[in-house]
Amino acid sequence: QCDLTGWWENDLGSKMHVSEVDSQGNFSGEYHTAVSSTQKPIKPSPLIGTQHLDEDGRCTFGFTVNWKKFSDSTSVFVGQCFAGDDREDILQTAWLLREKVDSLHDDWKATR
Repeated sequence: QCDLTGWWENDLGSKMHVSEVDSQGNFSGEYHTAVSSTQKPIKPSPLIGTQHLDEDGRCTFGFTVNWKKFSDSTSVFVGQCFAGDDREDILQTAWLLREKVDSLHDDWKATR
């Protein structure tokens, strides 16, 4: 069973802390990004998500990060948990980031 509770770190040095996963698979925590395109100081940002509590341990999950403390953007992450060679859980994720733009005309460049 993949337990998302605790600290996670990605290849770029960003860290995520999941406080607790409830019996329905819902969770919250903080994301500490190591990368940003803003000139403002980076601050930990709240996250909220949910996961499937699958018996085989290869659960899928998703969460949203609101970068409101230093940016006008929001990110969503989706992923799956796998057991690594040393039996340590590994999270494989993909993400989308939506930046605020000033007009509908600029919508094309708002999502990465």
